[in-house]
Amino acid sequence: MSQIRIKDAAGYLGVSDDTVRRWIDQGTLTAGVDASGRKVVDGLALAQLAQANALVPADPSGAASSARNRFVGLVTRVTSDTVMSQVELQCGPHRVVSLMSTEAVRELGLVPGSVAVAVVKATTVIVETPRGQS
Repeated sequence: MSQIRIKDAAGYLGVSDDTVRRWIDQGTLTAGVDASGRKVVDGLALAQLAQANALVPADPSGAASSARNRFVGLVTRVTSDTVMSQVELQCGPHRVVSLMSTEAVRELGLVPGSVAVAVVKATTVIVETPRGQS
């Protein structure tokens, strides 16, 4: 069982330490104590809470797709030269960067402030964990 300190749990959920403590007091999360005597929450329960409370904007494209990794967000920056462009999106707490042709940027009307969907379809996704985590 993964145990996560309240401070870290708050960071993963994007809330304050006090909010996590309030959820513990309300029974939304169950707390325990680690070997150092610090209050911790169960990692699985935290993951389930994060998933249940995720604010996912509706996908405005309406497209049917086999890609499951779709990130709706706002274009924050477009850097273009004659042939290629770099487009940055802010999708919730995640920054997504895409390289594409400048022609595609023009055709899609990508400018800072426009809504876009970043679609990721990859055969390789690297997952890392903090050192010392078992």
